Amino acid sequence: MSLDLALSIARSGLSHVNRQLAQSAANVANAATPGYTRKTVEGEASVAGRLSAGVRSAEATRAVDAALLTKLNAARATAEAASTRARLLEGVEVAHGATGESVADLTGALGDAFVLLRGDPADALLQGAVLDAAEALTARYKTVSAAIQEARQGAQDGLEEGVAALNRALRQVSDLTARIVPLRAQGMSTVELEDQRDLAVAGIAAIMEVRAVGHADGNMVLIGAGGLALPLHAQEGPFSIAAAAVGAQAYHGGSGTLPGVVLGGVDVTAQLGNGSLAALAALRDRDLPLAQAELDVSAANLAARFEAQGLRLFTGDSGAVPDPATPYATSGWIGFSGALRVNPAVLADSTLLRDGTHAVVGLPGGPSAFTPNPAGGPAAFTTLIDRVLNHSLGNEASAGNPHPAFAFGGLGPDGSLSSTLRNARSLGEHAGRLVATQAAARARAEEDGKAAGDLLSTLETAFSERSGVDMDTELARMMTLQTAYAANARLISVVQGLYDTLFQAVR
Repeated sequence: MSLDLALSIARSGLSHVNRQLAQSAANVANAATPGYTRKTVEGEASVAGRLSAGVRSAEATRAVDAALLTKLNAARATAEAASTRARLLEGVEVAHGATGESVADLTGALGDAFVLLRGDPADALLQGAVLDAAEALTARYKTVSAAIQEARQGAQDGLEEGVAALNRALRQVSDLTARIVPLRAQGMSTVELEDQRDLAVAGIAAIMEVRAVGHADGNMVLIGAGGLALPLHAQEGPFSIAAAAVGAQAYHGGSGTLPGVVLGGVDVTAQLGNGSLAALAALRDRDLPLAQAELDVSAANLAARFEAQGLRLFTGDSGAVPDPATPYATSGWIGFSGALRVNPAVLADSTLLRDGTHAVVGLPGGPSAFTPNPAGGPAAFTTLIDRVLNHSLGNEASAGNPHPAFAFGGLGPDGSLSSTLRNARSLGEHAGRLVATQAAARARAEEDGKAAGDLLSTLETAFSERSGVDMDTELARMMTLQTAYAANARLISVVQGLYDTLFQAVR
């Protein structure tokens, strides 16, 4: 081996170690940078003819497990969906009130007030207590209804914001890919750009379920749920959703007025899979409309069962009392719980609580006949109060005739939803189940979020171990590289000494 070749080999070794040291230093410096993955610079033997000519540094490469990255993105979608649900459902849980303030508790309080009134039906203070209890109950219905509608509007607003964020992330992935492909074709390193692209894909995965498929040339394909392909080079959008004001009667699909998430002119709301957009769509179009319908069923039966016994204590804003036996979606009582009020006539004349507001014609299998207490009738008239306690608030419309079941099918503004609140007979029982179900929805979402978060943390730890920067490993590697650098420098020094000896011999 010539001295020139030995010197060239040593210099290439120094250069390669320099590249490796620089990369290790960059790894240490970026250890806490979001999305950064560990990079390595490998060496390739340089051969001239049959002789080794030193080492050549390859471009930096990433230590990334693509399969694990896919699992991470799926876990992000699940965790973000649960977090979104918990955040929007919190307002509904709060609206149901603390212990003693829920619709179920206040229904019980109304019954207690009637029990006290029965002891002295003519007592104005006891009559006032009944009215106070009735107004507290209607106020709670309205509060919960308003919270449901507020959460539903929040879901619509969240969809609009989510689509905008999705489009921004897609454009970012598209721009990065457009930079990666030509650099890859020239054999240049793209590892930093790939880190940035993976971070952008992670942002997309939190918004909607997506799987990234990379190609050798640096291109990438994003595939959503059900094989939905996400375009990366669209001039605009590519996703869109119209702004909308959500009312109790609004719904998405069919002849509904609520907009869907659109891609290329096609409504893809049902193909969002998982992530925040899917959670928001489910809340807006299924969960919250069902919660509203369940509350409306409760309020309608409250008003109707008092009405059936001869006391129009509750009405809607129009003064009417709905028939809960009619179809929910087409009978005009959608959102009734938000319009529930105490009958102004009873507020103006509390003696109607004792005497009744109207006569009742007895029907087979239904309420028995009732005649109101006439003017000048007995002050201790308890017939109506007994009917309220035994039948309006009880399990039977009349002795031996149970109330019809609370509606659980055909709910929602389009009549497509079904409730799990079945088999209840009394107002209090149905209200209790309603409160327990709706108030627990946020807790269930939070539990789902915790489970998803635990899985995400486990996957992030595994990804960090395989693809992240370990400070101890990098520092140990730098010490090894320093030794290699010193060895190559020593070789150069030896070659230099040999050259000096050779020149002296020539002289």
